[in-house]
Amino acid sequence: MTELAENPLLAGLGPRRTPEPCALVVFGASGDLTHRKIFPALYALADRRLLPESFAVVGVARSDWTDDEFRDRMEHAVREFGRDDFRQETWDWLAGAARYVATDFADEGGEDRLRETLAEVDEERGTRGNRVYYLAVPPSTMETIVVALGKRRAPQGWTRLIVEKPFGHDLGSAHELTEKISRYFAEEEVFRIDHYLGKETVQNMLALRFANGIFEPIWNRQFIDHVQITVAESLGIEGRAGFYEQAGAIRDIFQNHMLQLVALTAMEPPIDFTADSVRNEKVKVLKAMHTPGPKHIVRGQYGPGYVEGKEVPGYREEEGVAPDSATETYVAAKLFVDNWRWADTPFYVRTGKRLPRRETAIGIQFKRAPHPPFEEAATEELRPNLLLVHVQPDEGVSLAIGAKVPGQGMRIRTVHMDFMYGGAFRTDLPEAYERMLLDAMLGDQTLFTRSDEVEEQWALVDAIVSAWKRDRPAFPNYAAGTWGPPSAEDLMRRDGRDWLRN
Repeated sequence: MTELAENPLLAGLGPRRTPEPCALVVFGASGDLTHRKIFPALYALADRRLLPESFAVVGVARSDWTDDEFRDRMEHAVREFGRDDFRQETWDWLAGAARYVATDFADEGGEDRLRETLAEVDEERGTRGNRVYYLAVPPSTMETIVVALGKRRAPQGWTRLIVEKPFGHDLGSAHELTEKISRYFAEEEVFRIDHYLGKETVQNMLALRFANGIFEPIWNRQFIDHVQITVAESLGIEGRAGFYEQAGAIRDIFQNHMLQLVALTAMEPPIDFTADSVRNEKVKVLKAMHTPGPKHIVRGQYGPGYVEGKEVPGYREEEGVAPDSATETYVAAKLFVDNWRWADTPFYVRTGKRLPRRETAIGIQFKRAPHPPFEEAATEELRPNLLLVHVQPDEGVSLAIGAKVPGQGMRIRTVHMDFMYGGAFRTDLPEAYERMLLDAMLGDQTLFTRSDEVEEQWALVDAIVSAWKRDRPAFPNYAAGTWGPPSAEDLMRRDGRDWLRN
């Protein structure tokens, strides 16, 4: 089997997937994201020879490290968090491309040191002045970095800017940040990252719909009863109280990951799979969404309980959280996309922390078959057809259909046709950050969000949060280790439906 067939990042894309020479500059290089995601992803790309031969990575942070200390810490990160077996040859190549600049970037001296370092790697590594700047930093420091980078752009080569979420705190701050970035960078140079879009199973939603003639004709209100999307986490806030108290579940997950999954599920077929064609269709979905009324939105906060047999504290008992905090750790909503394809078809979404298990899934519930001739023969286990896309952790697709039970008579029950990535392709799936970093170096924005997408998402969230300010919730209202507050169950049961239990 050829390398092209074995490598899911290369499949169908050909040799053009090797980026031009460039230097990747990571601001916030001492942070958790760089250790857990960015450097392990770079190692995986290097191991598969997807990085350009003329490549450099420059870490920038306030920690007073030398180049060698930075390399040692990143080697430890790759050994701990990488998905591949550690190969010294691969690491030696990547380490040889790594440099570090210690600065808080608030002073011109730090800017000068970075500029000098980049000039050196251009000379030593042949990166030609091409730059990818990764802002793995809090939103409060982004403006300073953007202005400094914009004012001192390299005289030659191209520049790209990767911006981590959250992109702003509300519609106003997102719009302001977009304006400031646009003074120095064109929209095609800005890559707003939502790592969920880099997951293979999320991208497979597009392939499932548009590469299979059996699904697209029935992907509408005439055949689909409703859609369910779950983004569940068993973990708590993991020491991030400072961030989470400001964000809550609605800004941390709902505003970006959740609404992007809705948009990908509901979008019309694009004319092609170029970045703007795909993102144009997603924006249309976001523009067509109603703000859910008070009866169609639920918020919750976890109290003490048990997750996977282990006793865990309530949110208000977490370190750094106010004892009377009204920050939500759970959101469920009934959403509508007001267009021809989806009119009156509900999209039920939920996300929460300290739920029974980690799971992200998209469920397409089809309508019951009209007047089945064997209705009396159906067992209690027979349910309407369900197409279930498992995004994580067990990536795959499952289709529930009715089938005859072996034996005499006509007894019908539901069975499942399953496709699992691991069994079908016999290869590990690439991490989302591998795909996102590679695409940014290639200049492919398809899996990155555009400014108008971000602002449409914030407009919906702002309307929800504004309504919440009128009352104070009775928190906590669900125990850790359960599937959320009772009102979330009522949200479905009022419509004669239930949340899927996968």
